Amino acid sequence: MTWAAGPYLSFDLETTGVDVEKDRVVTAAIVDIRPGEPVRTRTWLVNPGIDIPAGATAVHGITTEQARADGVHPSSALDEISLEIETAIASGIPLVAMNASYDFTLLDRELLRYKLGGIEQRLGSYDALRPVLDPYVLDRELDKYRKGKRTLESLCQHYRVAIDGAHNAAADATAACRVLFRIAKQYHRSLGSADLNDLHDKQAEWHAARQLDFAAYRKQIGQPLDDISTEWPIRRLVEERAA
Repeated sequence: MTWAAGPYLSFDLETTGVDVEKDRVVTAAIVDIRPGEPVRTRTWLVNPGIDIPAGATAVHGITTEQARADGVHPSSALDEISLEIETAIASGIPLVAMNASYDFTLLDRELLRYKLGGIEQRLGSYDALRPVLDPYVLDRELDKYRKGKRTLESLCQHYRVAIDGAHNAAADATAACRVLFRIAKQYHRSLGSADLNDLHDKQAEWHAARQLDFAAYRKQIGQPLDDISTEWPIRRLVEERAA
């Protein structure tokens, strides 16, 4: 396995909800894993500037009052997170994110909201956000007929990975790397020698194909399609997609 042991930069967000266009960052973590070196972890507690719904608090444990009292302003946290990602990309270090198109898209919209320049502006293009390794996309493709959920907790159980407190951003970012390592080990014949940029492109293709199948199913049963996106690892702005 030429890349499976690292290095990696793993990224995770906990947020006010699940709408990438409207919701806000509450906590974030970057976990920097390099062979032979201590793991470096950075975390942020952010005051999102809006009330945190009770449902979101039930997931990650952060209340509006706690975020207001102890959280940093979003602009400082968002800039620091983005600089970590940009440095990793410039160094050729792969980015790890579970369900990457959620976290990177929400980060992009937050950067734009605070006039810090979105990912496209900061990197020069959306395609420069690479290589990304997404345990969610990889697992769905490599074991596509397995029944059951594909949440991070479910993947940890399936691949026998410890997770030290689900929905804690640092714990989730670390667990995503552990799951990725197990996936790479189990499917080493097809993944181990893969060029990371080629594997990035394959994940984009696999995600798009899966979403198109899902859209066809939703259409067949009369459900709306407006929340389905084929784009990975980041969704372009709505107006750009329309153009």
